[in-house]
Amino acid sequence: MNAPTLSPGRLAALGRSELTLLVRNRATLSVAVLMPASMVFVLRTIVGGDGAADAARATLTGGIGMVLLLVVYMNLVSAYVARREELVLKRLRTGEAGDLEILAGTALPAAVIALVQIAALAVAGAAVLGAPMPRNPALVLAGVLAALPLLAGMAALTSAFTRSVETAGLTTLPLFLVSALGSGLFADPDALPATVASVCELLPLSGVMALVRAGWSGGTGAYELLGAAITTLAWITVTVFAVQRWFRWEPRR
Repeated sequence: MNAPTLSPGRLAALGRSELTLLVRNRATLSVAVLMPASMVFVLRTIVGGDGAADAARATLTGGIGMVLLLVVYMNLVSAYVARREELVLKRLRTGEAGDLEILAGTALPAAVIALVQIAALAVAGAAVLGAPMPRNPALVLAGVLAALPLLAGMAALTSAFTRSVETAGLTTLPLFLVSALGSGLFADPDALPATVASVCELLPLSGVMALVRAGWSGGTGAYELLGAAITTLAWITVTVFAVQRWFRWEPRR
């Protein structure tokens, strides 16, 4: 990769171009905008709790995880693969934009859409589901912001093993299922057997979801929060290294 630089002007231009392509692709736009909302309704029927407030809180934290996975991760895998196969990435790389700017610019619209949807979820949760507002909003925001580079990197890495946009649904399925079942989106990790829970704590999205849950409900000790932060940072570091090593800028042959 080229030297990692970030020019706000070039980043904004790349982001606008990607947003234009996203708006033109109605199927992808529908998945990015409508699918998370529908999944929250599904979560509402699945998630249980000791009371209405607990169930509403679990629904919203699970909904945040679904937005991150669907809008950032799965949508970006398709975007990176499409731009690669259309030689867009190769052409961009011959210009002034650096590798990091190209990848970040492609991810920018998805990140903004995810942040807007998460904010809307918090407001709608309080208004419709009767969920309490986060006890520590800064901790929720920290978890969400940490998830953006993590999942964007995961998307770039997954795209290296994805031959076409049509197969993106298959290559993204493993991380989606593992995160949904093991990182606490659908079920409380504390309800799992101790050995299984210990393994699930090390999954890519587990640290992020631990921060989000702690920010929403409170009651989490500093040791657990530190562990969640270290896990997330470790995964970001590993992902960045893997993207530098294996990301493909030219079409697969």
